[in-house]
Amino acid sequence: MTVRRRSRLIAGSLTGVVVAAGVLVTGWTLTTEPEAAAGATEVPTETAEVTRGSVSQRFRLSGTYGFDGTYSVVHRGPAGVLTGIAPAGARVARGGVLYRVDGTAVRLLYGDIPAYRDLNLWTTDGEDVRQLERNLRALGMDPGHEMTVDTDFTAATAAAVKRLQKKWGVTRTGSLTLGTVVFLSGEIRVGGTTASVGAGAGPDQPVLTGTSTRRVVTAAVTAERQNQLKPGDEVAFTLPGGIKAKGAVVRVGKVATAATDGEGNPQQATVDVTMSIEVPAGTPDYDQASVQVSLATAVREKVLTVPVSALLARPGGGYRVKLASGTYADVEPGLFDEVTGLVEVSGGVQAGDRVEVPQQ
Repeated sequence: MTVRRRSRLIAGSLTGVVVAAGVLVTGWTLTTEPEAAAGATEVPTETAEVTRGSVSQRFRLSGTYGFDGTYSVVHRGPAGVLTGIAPAGARVARGGVLYRVDGTAVRLLYGDIPAYRDLNLWTTDGEDVRQLERNLRALGMDPGHEMTVDTDFTAATAAAVKRLQKKWGVTRTGSLTLGTVVFLSGEIRVGGTTASVGAGAGPDQPVLTGTSTRRVVTAAVTAERQNQLKPGDEVAFTLPGGIKAKGAVVRVGKVATAATDGEGNPQQATVDVTMSIEVPAGTPDYDQASVQVSLATAVREKVLTVPVSALLARPGGGYRVKLASGTYADVEPGLFDEVTGLVEVSGGVQAGDRVEVPQQ
């Protein structure tokens, strides 16, 4: 099947598309009318179905692919010699070894309250006790559930600590001495070390830095877009090598920061946006890689959509599509989704109709 090509030029309103000085910013609403082509050429065509679904208005920017959160692990125990340390890139989970001083392991437990005292039968009640007991339960050290997870360090808690110490191969005292564990909010990915094996490790000395193991993309958006974004907004990503991935906005910064260029001229104020990302299986373990981000700022649900290439200029102005039957139907375009290539339409079509598009 062939059809004479008509203009498919689609202009956009200033809700998102600006073409100037060779720069394209996408995410737009179809509003103005195209001009008819000066000549007509025959091109092969095929048909595409009119479907009901969702379209999103988007804008693009660059982001950085990495890990969420930052941690600094500080030695809280007595002074000694650093005899081991987890290497950069290593992942340390609950109960894992972060580093060793004089051959004794300092291990990771989960919690938001940093270790600040010994924990034993003489410890006063506190939320750090509850935090420890949650870890003991999670590590299977209370098989009979004799320990109550609360703020009170009891004999059952001491018994669970002894089981943990037996598992770790250390003296079974039932007491957890300050400096033997580090509490962080979850599994850690070691980013780098701030001390070397063989060096002295004193109290309050930083040993290593790390992040969580949650993959995220961070980007700076202009402050004027801050109110257009909210947690849960969908995001599309293009990773190095053209790998496609999806995600969602996790948090939007509250405070805008302004920078200057190399000559000291002020730049637009920006806020940081953090986005989750779901990468396909087998994706390389990138860190601090540059990715392309496509953020949705408007979404239309349960609307009729056609490929944008189906739109034709209508004599007298506006748009129409050519149906598979050979007849034309007038349509009114709405949002264009540059990720899917679909455009919202209303008018003379319904779900299930087939429209002509250029053959791929």
